[in-house]
Amino acid sequence: MLLELRAENYAVIDHAIAVFGPGLNLLTGETGAGKSILVDALALLMGAKASSDVVRHGADKAVVSCVFESTPGSEATLEENGIDVEGHEIILRREIQENGKGRVYVNNQPATVAVLRLLAPELALVHAQSETLGSFDGAQQRHLLDRFASLSAEAVAEAYARWKEIRGRLEELERDEQDRLRMVDLWQFQNREIAGAVLTAGEDEALETERKVLMNAEKLYAASMSAYELLYDGSGSAEATLRAALKQIEELGRFDAKFQEAAQALAATLATVEDVGATVRDFADGIQASPERLAEIEDRLALLDRLKRKYGATVTEVMAYGEDVARKLAEVENRDETLKTLRAQLAQAATIYRQTAETLHAERAAAAKKLEKLAEAQINDLAMKAKLGILVTANEDSEVWTVHGWDTVEFRIATNAGEPLKPLDEIASGGEMSRVMLALKVTVEEGASRGPRRKTAVPRTLVFDEIDIGIGGRAAEAVGRKLKELSKAQQVLCVTHLPQIAAFADQHFVIEKQEKQGRTKTTIRLMDDAERTEEIARMLSGEKLTDASRKNAEQMLKAAKS
Repeated sequence: MLLELRAENYAVIDHAIAVFGPGLNLLTGETGAGKSILVDALALLMGAKASSDVVRHGADKAVVSCVFESTPGSEATLEENGIDVEGHEIILRREIQENGKGRVYVNNQPATVAVLRLLAPELALVHAQSETLGSFDGAQQRHLLDRFASLSAEAVAEAYARWKEIRGRLEELERDEQDRLRMVDLWQFQNREIAGAVLTAGEDEALETERKVLMNAEKLYAASMSAYELLYDGSGSAEATLRAALKQIEELGRFDAKFQEAAQALAATLATVEDVGATVRDFADGIQASPERLAEIEDRLALLDRLKRKYGATVTEVMAYGEDVARKLAEVENRDETLKTLRAQLAQAATIYRQTAETLHAERAAAAKKLEKLAEAQINDLAMKAKLGILVTANEDSEVWTVHGWDTVEFRIATNAGEPLKPLDEIASGGEMSRVMLALKVTVEEGASRGPRRKTAVPRTLVFDEIDIGIGGRAAEAVGRKLKELSKAQQVLCVTHLPQIAAFADQHFVIEKQEKQGRTKTTIRLMDDAERTEEIARMLSGEKLTDASRKNAEQMLKAAKS
């Protein structure tokens, strides 16, 4: 779960720290105090796009950071990206500079926004205030259904990639044959040039080394022989000197044991000197000043350089280019046979795709029946009488195949008895939209947490930013109870302006905006029971508190606890 969130020089926040706990964490405050700013800060740490607009006026950079409890999945992600795991916590930090550039750190180690996005599904799911059912498009609805049932489209994606790759090769081969024939002469020349060179991977590096030796043969021979004489063969060689010294040290060791270890060390050094002497002697014996061989190497390297300028940066790349050209020539020369083979492969790949897509469609259709019943019950728990339907439609036309399968998923709802089911984005009431969205998300997260979790991570923290907009009264209390129920299994953070929801908090934070020395600052603090009563009373009656509002707040808190 999320343990701590910090923001410095972020929007109107000078410096703010919030320490969260398990269960339902609610954030309240007056309109414009900056409640959603903290949610946006957390979204940045989950990999959301950053803008220099968030940097507080007068500051060089904005800094947001947080601490999460680690999970096995998040630790695996860190290890895969070369980031050390430290204890049982994950520290995320993001800096946004005034010029728009930024830096990311994970466990105080440099990282990327991509790593944050990989970690996000394991750590937190942020439902922003701007997220409405109107933007709840088909892709999002399909994702929601797949998440609910922990369905994976990986097999479909692999089948689609294979089918698409074969289709691309087939289309390339079937393009204007005249254009391909015009390329044959060039390909044949390139093939002859590369094949005629009889290349070996890495030979340019080996030839360069040999070339350097041949160009400096006399110098290298003199140096190696001089080293050999100094080490081993000369009258005053190191070997002779060390051997004489060793004899004397061994004599001392007969009388004093402390010299025995020194004698062993000296004997090891003598052996090393002998080995090095033999090595330089063998090197000198192998040096042959051959102008003919040098000229041969120069010619070969010139050929390799010419080929690398035309076909690749390395000999290996040149060889790969030659293999590709040879393949293209073979396809032209055996076009009919190649077309026949590719069409058979395409048909087989299409069959595999259809099988995997049909399997995924059946799983989605079954999951849709379960989700619509569970979500409908959740919606009606929120003071509504609605009917929900989820339509999963398969389109087997290959022109609309995707990595996600061939299904179109559409959530439909009737909010009044006797009305036909309609797409979600045709719901008129903002309050109904908020309740439907909350019910769907609660149902999906509960389903994902109970599911097999084959490919779907279940975040430990769910964040809702004013998802209660447009509701009040009995519906607001129902939403509060639903959030409380959801928080039993997962940590929930919620920004709310409704006292009926705030009363259910396990931890209640107030966001306050103050003006000091001509600057506006936003702060966040955890309230005790007495302060909570005052805050809920303010939410009930506005700026002017009354005894009635305080009593009402006390009753709401007492009822929520019971």
